[in-house]
Amino acid sequence: MAIDATALAGTTSGDARVPAVPAPQSAPAAPAARPTLDQDVLAELYRLHGGYLLRAMLRVTSGDRGKAEDIVQETLLRAWQNPAAVQRGPEHSRPWLFTVARRIAIDHYRMQAARAQEVADETPEDHAGAHDPYDEVLVAQDVAVAMAELQPHHRDVLVQLHMKGRSMVEVAQVLGVPVGTVKSRSFYAVRALRPILEARGMAWAG
Repeated sequence: MAIDATALAGTTSGDARVPAVPAPQSAPAAPAARPTLDQDVLAELYRLHGGYLLRAMLRVTSGDRGKAEDIVQETLLRAWQNPAAVQRGPEHSRPWLFTVARRIAIDHYRMQAARAQEVADETPEDHAGAHDPYDEVLVAQDVAVAMAELQPHHRDVLVQLHMKGRSMVEVAQVLGVPVGTVKSRSFYAVRALRPILEARGMAWAG
């Protein structure tokens, strides 16, 4: 999926049937154009994170590649329109991109659900408190992104314990370390993960 900032921005053209009217000399100057992200930086964002975002969105759209690509494209459009959000550099922008993609995916899901509800002529009360399947999947992926910031030996322990559901003894066998080491690494891993999750408005439930 090629990314072109010009294509993202779109083009506009005036109506040739309406003659241009020169502005009076006293008219104020036009406001400066809103800054946008450099196209080379946008291309680097896609190179570094496009595949990851697409795979994540394929999971939350149940394999709908067209919808997943639309979400990725819209995410990159937001980046192009908000250069300050990625000012730390493309290599540090994945958490922001994923947060944007997550919000877009939820919006897409809810718009689709609303359209289905209109077709069925149902009232909003019919679905009050309905389960939103995107929320659980996307929260889980937020945790996965946060865990990527941990040291590898801490991340490995949490993956084995909380994502694969293994016991302390089983994890010790898989990783080839004493059970005491697994307990210690788990303790420090959770302690390191909590502030990362809190920064994303989440809480560790493990």
